[in-house]
Amino acid sequence: MADPPLGLYVVCDGMGGGNAGEIAGALAVETIHAHMAKAANQADLPLIGPCNATVSAPANRLASAIRAANDAVHRESWSRPDYAGMGTTVVAALLYEEVLAIAHVGDSRLYLVRNGTIQARTTDHSWVAEQILKGFITQEEAELSPRRNIVTKALGVESSVDVELTEVPVKSGDMLLLCSDGLTRGVHPNDILHILSGSEDLPTMSDRLIVMANEAGGDDNTTVVVVALRDELQAGLWARLKKRFVA
Repeated sequence: MADPPLGLYVVCDGMGGGNAGEIAGALAVETIHAHMAKAANQADLPLIGPCNATVSAPANRLASAIRAANDAVHRESWSRPDYAGMGTTVVAALLYEEVLAIAHVGDSRLYLVRNGTIQARTTDHSWVAEQILKGFITQEEAELSPRRNIVTKALGVESSVDVELTEVPVKSGDMLLLCSDGLTRGVHPNDILHILSGSEDLPTMSDRLIVMANEAGGDDNTTVVVVALRDELQAGLWARLKKRFVA
C-alpha cells in the first residue's frame, strides 16, 4: 500500500490456512491506512497503546496504527473457526519533513539505498535472526535452516503486540524498499542493490525484483514497494513513488 500524500507505505505478509493469511494482511493494511488518514484530519485522536518519549509524535502515531491493526486482526481471528490463529507481518514507513519513521513486526523488511549502498533498517523478528544474534548459527546456516520461516512476532496472534519503532533521517536521492520475505529469502541484498541502482523506472525495477524472487524459488508470495525520494520545486516537496504489489 502506498499513499504519497500521507507519506505512508505499508507491506503486510499474511499467515494462516486457507485464505486467512490473505484476509489478515488486507485487514491490517486497511486498518493502518484508515487510522493514519483519520489522524491526519483529527489532531487530537487518542493514541492506541503507550507513547514512546524517545521518538516523535508522527512515529508514535504510526505505532498506534499498527496496534489498531493488531486489534482488528485479533478480533477477526475469533470470528470464525477457519480464521483461528491467523496473523500477518508488517513493515510500515511514514515520511514527514526529512525524517522516516519505521515500524515493524515480523520478518518483512525495509531497506535504505543511499550513495550506492543498501542497508537493512529493520531486524527480523524470527527464530533464525535470534539464533544469529546469539551466535548460535551463521547467516549462511540461517538461509538453509528448516526453521527460517518461523517468526517470533506477528500482528493479530495475541491481544497485544510489541511494535519495534525507529526513526532515521532521509534526503533527496535516497530510495526505500519495503518487502516481504518472499523477496529476501532467495535474493541477496547486493543483487537487490544492483536492480535499484539501474536506470529503469520504478515499476520496471519492482517487476525485476519480483522476477528474481520467482527465479530464486518463488515458494512464497512477494510484495514489493519501492519509493524514490526527490526534491521537487524550490520548496523541497517530496515526490514519492511507487507501489507495486504482486502475489
